[in-house]
Amino acid sequence: MQLKHNNQTGAVSLFVVIFAMLLISIITIGFVRLMVQDQEQAINRDLSQSAYDSAVAGTEDAKRALLTYRTTCEDTTVAGRAKCAQLATALNSTECNRGIQYVNQGGTYAPGEVIIQKSATSEQLDQAYTCVKVALQTDSYDGMLEENTSKLVPLKVSGSFNTIVMKWFVRDNLAGTNPNVTLSELGPGDTSPPLLSDTTWGNRRPPLLRTQLMQVGNNFTLTGFDTSSGDQSNANTMFLYPIGTTGTKSTAQDAFTIVTQDTRRSGGIVPLGTRCSGTLADGGYACTARLRVPQPIGNTGSDLTRTAYLRLTALYNSTDFRVELYNDATLVKFDSVQPTIDSTGRANDVFRRLESRVDLVNTTFPYPEATVDITGNLCKNMVVTNDSTKYKSGSTTCNPN
Repeated sequence: MQLKHNNQTGAVSLFVVIFAMLLISIITIGFVRLMVQDQEQAINRDLSQSAYDSAVAGTEDAKRALLTYRTTCEDTTVAGRAKCAQLATALNSTECNRGIQYVNQGGTYAPGEVIIQKSATSEQLDQAYTCVKVALQTDSYDGMLEENTSKLVPLKVSGSFNTIVMKWFVRDNLAGTNPNVTLSELGPGDTSPPLLSDTTWGNRRPPLLRTQLMQVGNNFTLTGFDTSSGDQSNANTMFLYPIGTTGTKSTAQDAFTIVTQDTRRSGGIVPLGTRCSGTLADGGYACTARLRVPQPIGNTGSDLTRTAYLRLTALYNSTDFRVELYNDATLVKFDSVQPTIDSTGRANDVFRRLESRVDLVNTTFPYPEATVDITGNLCKNMVVTNDSTKYKSGSTTCNPN
């Protein structure tokens, strides 16, 4: 009997094993790849946060230097003024880290990045801020106003100015994703816009901006705040009321002359219609107004020397705002009012850059918002009597007698 050999016996099983191994290998490699990607993302996030923390550390060192600069400049002696000018020159240096090290270390400076240490002997996190620069002069003053609150902005410049440009209300101030801004359709400079209730005004309408200028020249008396002389004045108030067409873009800049359009001096306390853009789809500020500033009382000729403050109050809504100063058409920089800090931090080979502004002067001066500020009802009695029993000291209820 002749035996026959089948050379294909077990071939199917062999192929099944091979394909199974390939499938398991692909799945394993896929899981490994996902694990590696997740690990890389976690490392990158950690390094990015560490680099950001390094940039914040540079910002804090810059704040310390600015505080030293401000304290030094409060000394009005000849030596104090000289030291103030010396620190200002150092802080305005364009060389990385030079200014803040010079101020914080008493005049010494070591070029290169500044290592951030976990402890006095440990640098294991490999963090540093590589470049921190400070600019004492800025093109504008930027801020945020909460509803029915005020901010006092020092108009301190290196030269002179005669025009204030006010900008307010940005996309972030709008509720929701709709970029359209609600506006009243009135004419520019309209002195009879409707004063609405809080609920009718809504949260998509720019606030009515109360703008108050307070200034003095080289020579002044207290009576100068209550009087005006021609085109000179030391105290003025304007109410800028947003108007325009809802949903329609506008880049108009209404121009007002403060001394002639001051609501108190023009015959009544009425707001001025100020044209605003009805949409913020392209960003920017919805409202812009150019305010011609009067000459301080007591100044002669073309003397624009002044010490001035701008008090801003947002009525009805909160808003971001920007203040710019001009001498006619030339931009004038704020000087040592709201310096900028540009800080770059590093963690290993990952870098983060952070720019911030710091108020170098106190802009939260407790200026009174109202004579009486209450929540609820107010009961007020006026009594003229020579009978001491009519006076009820400490009473919590009204006395009609």
